[in-house]
Amino acid sequence: MATKAKPVKYKPMKHQAQTIALGRKQECMFDMSDPGTGKTLGQIYIFKERRGPKDKLLVLGPKSLLEPAWGGDLAKFAPDLRFSIANAENREAAFAADADVYITNVDAAVWLSKKAKGFYKNFTMLVVDEATAFKHSTSARSRALGKIKKFFRYRSALTGTPNPNRITDIWNIVNFLDDGMRLGNSFVAFRQSVCTPKQVGPRSNMVEWQDKPGAEDAVFSVLSDIVIRHERDKCLDLPENNQYTMAYKLSTKQMKAYKEMAVAQIALLDKKKVVTAINAAAVATKLLQIASGAVYESENNYHLIDTGRYELVLDLIEERQHSICFYLWKHQRDLLIEQAKKRGIKYCVYDGKASLKARNEMVRDFQAGFYQALFGHPASMAHGLTLTRATAAIWPSPTHNLEWYVQGNARHDRNGQKNKTETIVVVAPNTIEEKTYDRLMGKGERMSNLLGLFT
Repeated sequence: MATKAKPVKYKPMKHQAQTIALGRKQECMFDMSDPGTGKTLGQIYIFKERRGPKDKLLVLGPKSLLEPAWGGDLAKFAPDLRFSIANAENREAAFAADADVYITNVDAAVWLSKKAKGFYKNFTMLVVDEATAFKHSTSARSRALGKIKKFFRYRSALTGTPNPNRITDIWNIVNFLDDGMRLGNSFVAFRQSVCTPKQVGPRSNMVEWQDKPGAEDAVFSVLSDIVIRHERDKCLDLPENNQYTMAYKLSTKQMKAYKEMAVAQIALLDKKKVVTAINAAAVATKLLQIASGAVYESENNYHLIDTGRYELVLDLIEERQHSICFYLWKHQRDLLIEQAKKRGIKYCVYDGKASLKARNEMVRDFQAGFYQALFGHPASMAHGLTLTRATAAIWPSPTHNLEWYVQGNARHDRNGQKNKTETIVVVAPNTIEEKTYDRLMGKGERMSNLLGLFT
């Protein structure tokens, strides 16, 4: 179960009400709204309206977003709904729990496809979050989804990037929703109708399929009755810069090291590695570092204890066209780069290691749209830079330095910005990170003093 959040009385925004209204009319729905517009919350409210006394909802989504996005919204905005979060380690127990909503990662589709019909007795609604994970009809997870979809009367697919490469990427997602009613049951036939083959090599199978002129408009006209899309900039009820947190639950190993440091000012990482803090300020720094995934033995020598937070951060970056991401420590820089390389995301690193010429070129190229992500330390980036190509500023962990936070966010939320923006801070519940963020939002005068976090 996710960490309990304080329930919030919430009235759906105008654009979310439109999503809910579509849910009343259609048994399937394709929500293509921009990130940050509240797709998750829309589906929760649709389920609340549809559900009978025994009805259950199944959510398939990216592993990193299960607890912070779905668990967080359910705990905060729908406290009457019981939910259970299943991962690879606890899947059987999580689905055996008495709940209204079951949340698991997309790869669990294979495991779910092996369950007997009785397993699905009370399930009525299935939501696939970041549905492009199922764009390839021949993948194991897509074939598994094809087997289980028949058990659900209501089906929803969510993604802000429905056809990231070509229009054919949309076919399998729509087939999941409507069983071939709108785009047909044959991928080959669909591709032939919307794409033209182009020979790119000497052999006959060396073909690249390119969208025909007007193909996208033609396809979306066919889907118009089940598609809804809200662009952030057209959602008048969203603030110009929406600041919010994304919860990240510490791993068992992290929490052990965190508690040891908090109680005894010592973290026992293993039999050979002992990290000690000599004063209260050092303890606060160590606690913030541990929560962010590492313990430092010296300024540049660290011991990683968890990397899951950075999968979450890169998931957030992947959902958005252009983002600034502020790291505070070396391990954060290293892990952001590692994840970006792994996923093929175009990025640059703006910090003191780069020459003035290189940094100027980074800013120019980012503003031109070449980079999807710019990673930087707020001390290097907090003043003078205009990065209005970005619509999101992401903090993998909260800073205790108010000036860094305010000035860092002013890189994208400033004159020249033509779009609505987001500021997202990843926070570990029940840790010093919560207190750090609360003081940050309270504009506390003592924010720059670490000792203030203990009072």
